[in-house]
Amino acid sequence: PRARATFFRMSARKQYLLGQPGDLPLSIRALLDMLRLVREQTVKTVEGLTTAQLDHRHDEQSNSIGMLLWHIAGVETWYQVHSFDEREWGPDDAAEWDVALDMGAAARERTGYPAEHYVEILRRVREKTERELRARDEEWLLRVAPLGEDVESNNYWNWFHVCEDEIGHNGQIRWLKKRL
Repeated sequence: PRARATFFRMSARKQYLLGQPGDLPLSIRALLDMLRLVREQTVKTVEGLTTAQLDHRHDEQSNSIGMLLWHIAGVETWYQVHSFDEREWGPDDAAEWDVALDMGAAARERTGYPAEHYVEILRRVREKTERELRARDEEWLLRVAPLGEDVESNNYWNWFHVCEDEIGHNGQIRWLKKRL
């Protein structure tokens, strides 16, 4: 009990608050706050890594840290198309993002990029997400639409999934980083 209390003690300078007062609906403000926090953690995790470290693969089946960053941006882009644009994934989308989404052999060959390259992709993709979410309301957030064959989701779940997917991949990145 004593150690637990110490573990959760936070500095007076930091505040961990979701959905602070603002002009947007609470659920959208909280969602934006969560997406921002997760992205901040991801960027901080890769800060200072060299291109060689970003390209390193732990074994033949592993993806590199750089590939995981590209995948995170690809997942977010897929959900932008599905929920904001309300359209199917098209050939242009596939040409730009399918390798990142599949994380297969072709993805493992994509190397040679510095951290700034991936951070810029993440920034560009997130810029659209933030702009679009700020233009939405609760009705849109709760709207249900097909997500695939025999699957439905609402936009709230979609963007929760973007957040939790990045959290999971950030865990992979941290695991890989410790083994560099």
